[in-house]
Amino acid sequence: MIRLATLSLLALTLPAAAQVAGAQTDGGNGSFVDRFSAHAPISQRTAGPLLKPTVTVVGDLVRIGDLVENAGAAANVAIFRAPDLGQTGRVAIERVIEAVLPHEIVDLETRGLTEVVVTRASTTVTPKDIEARITQALAGRQRNTDPANLTLTFDSEARPFHIEPGTELRIARMTFDPRGGRFDVLFERPGNRNLVRFTGTYTETFEAAVLTRPIAANETLRASDVTIARRSKTEFQANIISTAEQAIGLAPRRAMRPGDVLRQTDLGKPELVARNDNVTITFQVPGITLTMRGKALEGGAQGDTINVLNVQSKRSIQATIAGPGHVIVTATSLVSVSPATTAPRLAAQTAGRPTPTPQTRASAE
Repeated sequence: MIRLATLSLLALTLPAAAQVAGAQTDGGNGSFVDRFSAHAPISQRTAGPLLKPTVTVVGDLVRIGDLVENAGAAANVAIFRAPDLGQTGRVAIERVIEAVLPHEIVDLETRGLTEVVVTRASTTVTPKDIEARITQALAGRQRNTDPANLTLTFDSEARPFHIEPGTELRIARMTFDPRGGRFDVLFERPGNRNLVRFTGTYTETFEAAVLTRPIAANETLRASDVTIARRSKTEFQANIISTAEQAIGLAPRRAMRPGDVLRQTDLGKPELVARNDNVTITFQVPGITLTMRGKALEGGAQGDTINVLNVQSKRSIQATIAGPGHVIVTATSLVSVSPATTAPRLAAQTAGRPTPTPQTRASAE
């Protein structure tokens, strides 16, 4: 928000204005406004020039036309200096009247105002604008460098400043050290004689998926567990995960800490069955479904084929993990173990009992 400050605008040196000021000092009683009103009655001023309550000016001068509507030929006459870029000041009505009288504006309607608020227009240059301008300049002087991959650290906080509207920020001088990563940039401020200097360091970076909290081994990653951060190019490896979508739903193979960069070799599908877990074995062929107790001889994730032990027959078979603590044996799986044995016969051997009828199937389940 622009700070309103009581600003004494500097009147330009005008001989006629000095004569009017002398007349005010030497003769008559009452205020200047009273004598002005007597000279130009309101009845004669209703259709004349009107004073504006608030104005915005471009440039360092305030002209009569900026303050007065219908100023006629005097509109382009400069009478005050404007506030600084982006700043706001106030000028008393008496001073406005005193400044415009020598230019034949004697029937000014003041609308009962006591002051006019004057703001100087500007374009605000934000810290993000400064950073973008510097990174573009640095990238332009180094081969195969994307400005988006440069991260700046300023020696002191970058603060916004103002320039003339319609102008562009221009770098007057820039030096940088590619080895040490130091930069020194001097900006010109259009509409202002001051130069603005920024120094600091820059680093070429890349985007990587990192953890937002501690994660235990085999804990499934959720969207809130992963964020995208920039890391120095010196940490880059070919297997780094660069988007959160690549990591969500997977699980780390080891415990990891917040801020750890995620790599493809760190993650895998979450293990649903661990070695020595008790599992339910389901045998399925068309028209036949058997369930039995088993023990996992190895761990695995959804869809993995692992060896399980049928605790009833004490035989090891291969099964596919269908969910936590649940594996499925199909005819294909059994045939792959012993191609010479038919699936129904193997199913009976696996269950340790004859080929089931509907009654035995129900009891097995």
